Amino acid sequence: MGGYILRRLVAALVLALAVATVVFLLIRLVPGDVVTVMLGESDPSAEKVTALKHALGLDRPVLVQYASWLSQAVRGDFGNAFLSGRRISDDLAARIPRSLELGAAALLLAILFGIPLGAASAQRPGSALDFVAGGVAVLGLTLPSFVIGLLLVLLFGLELHWFPATGYVDVATNPVGHLRHLVLPAVTLAMTILPVIARMTRASMLETIPQDFVRTARAKGLAERTVIVRHVLRNSLIPVVTVIGLQAGTLLGRIVLVEYIFNWPGLSSLLLHGVFQRDYPLVQAVVLVIAVAFVLINLLVDLAYGMIDPRIRVA
Repeated sequence: MGGYILRRLVAALVLALAVATVVFLLIRLVPGDVVTVMLGESDPSAEKVTALKHALGLDRPVLVQYASWLSQAVRGDFGNAFLSGRRISDDLAARIPRSLELGAAALLLAILFGIPLGAASAQRPGSALDFVAGGVAVLGLTLPSFVIGLLLVLLFGLELHWFPATGYVDVATNPVGHLRHLVLPAVTLAMTILPVIARMTRASMLETIPQDFVRTARAKGLAERTVIVRHVLRNSLIPVVTVIGLQAGTLLGRIVLVEYIFNWPGLSSLLLHGVFQRDYPLVQAVVLVIAVAFVLINLLVDLAYGMIDPRIRVA
């Protein structure tokens, strides 16, 4: 197991380095000039542009800029934002936990409801429950996250007043209020990935149920619940875990839009601010954090494979 973990860690580090390089180079290709934005003039003089580029270090060779940025990023220092002058690491430290909380809550809801729903459908294919689950899956797969979010806001926020429509309350100030503000955005995100998890669970279990070892377990007199949980579901988890990992990665993209809809102050507003202002260091830092999070999610999925199926550890 130790060798398997080491191989996965090395692969994750190499991928993270490649992602950092691509992020740095792509940001330089984005149209627009941050220097012109910062000067606030439609046609600034060449002297002003040159002086500001020198002060920001943008007149140095690209490789020198990359080496300097990477060495600082490894230490968690992303420098200062060009326009605000604030330390980017301070903004990230304040906003990353909020986005992580929202993403984790959505993923937890999707797993807690998606796997049981898929398992129940697999045990009763063609039943009313299977039909309802299929309908929920179709709606979740066809409706975009912003449509689901707006519907939840209209119904539970503005019509029934069960939860706040938008906004954020600090957990230290008001824990109950914080959780109430978290419900609608978390459910919105969960509804976009729950159908995929449920359908994959159902399909995987339907392939496992007819297997010989399942019939043997039943022939031994084991309770049906034990057969389903310990034999069928466990041996069906590899594709389910794969889907969960992929869907967790898609959350990183969807969470930006959902945070914007519900005015949740996570990484989305920071990223959008950096894009609108052509703030290279800020955009680089946020995009790198999201990309590295995706790499870490895939690492966790690989490690989960090794725990579920010991045969994978020696592959």
